[in-house]
Amino acid sequence: MRWCLTLLALTLLIGHSSAEPESFVADGAKLEKLWGDGTFTEGPVLGPDGCIYFSDIGNRIMKYDPAKNDTTVFRNPSGRSNGLKFDAKGRLLACEGANTGGGRRVSITEADGKIRSVTDNYMGKKYNSPNDLALDLKGRIYFTDPRYGGNDGLELDQQSVYRIDTDDKVTRIIDDVKKPNGLVISPDQKTLYLAENNPADDGQRLLLAYPLKEDGSVGTRKVLHDFKDDRGIDGMCIDTEGRVYATAGKAKTAGVTIFSPDGKKLGFIATPEDPTNVCWGGKDLSVLYITGGKSIYRIQTTVKGFSTIK
Repeated sequence: MRWCLTLLALTLLIGHSSAEPESFVADGAKLEKLWGDGTFTEGPVLGPDGCIYFSDIGNRIMKYDPAKNDTTVFRNPSGRSNGLKFDAKGRLLACEGANTGGGRRVSITEADGKIRSVTDNYMGKKYNSPNDLALDLKGRIYFTDPRYGGNDGLELDQQSVYRIDTDDKVTRIIDDVKKPNGLVISPDQKTLYLAENNPADDGQRLLLAYPLKEDGSVGTRKVLHDFKDDRGIDGMCIDTEGRVYATAGKAKTAGVTIFSPDGKKLGFIATPEDPTNVCWGGKDLSVLYITGGKSIYRIQTTVKGFSTIK
């Protein structure tokens, strides 16, 4: 049953102190809890049918239908899927993680329901635990490969970011991080934003920006924001103006922080559970869907999200 929570939304000043604050939440909008019977929700994505697909880790992919206000199982087992994306052909790409039942691969679910690997190893060694992914306008796939929770069976010597070209060739493009997590590409295709989210006491929790080149390689990174002792970014999405919507924080600091392209804090939408990822939905891509804890939420915004598919 859908229920509404009081919206706790903080909008910060943009630019200098004389600027008017910008609202990212529609007038009267409330954060709606759509479903709360999961184990650990992650990786929401808008499907070509208008439904929102998301991972429930455990081991299944769920589908929320806004027209019916109904959540059903789409795929079970899921290979312990995390991040999800649809490609231009309407096929579902999934980062399948590690641990019991985990596929440790990037898989694709074809339109007829058949599931196959896009990649399950790098230079003959199994991935650590593919976590999240992004697509560029050329159809290339970028995905992160950290490992959270145990080192059993690790074969690679690094936790890195990879690119899958349209011919399925895999290239390691980022290796200067310890725990790469969420990632998103700017609308102009010139920047790859990456979350360095290392929960260790001495770990870094950063929002990073890498210049993205035409050939899919990256330049020297820039640190845009340091979360210091707070929980770092898990997943991200981006709007048509290049603003980054990042899930981070815990307890009282839990929510979606909105950053300018150069890393300035512009706004904040609080969530009652620690958020894990975000995506755009609705006919005009102005509805923000948020996974977190055991649940999935949504809120109507005043902006339009960016998608490589729609």
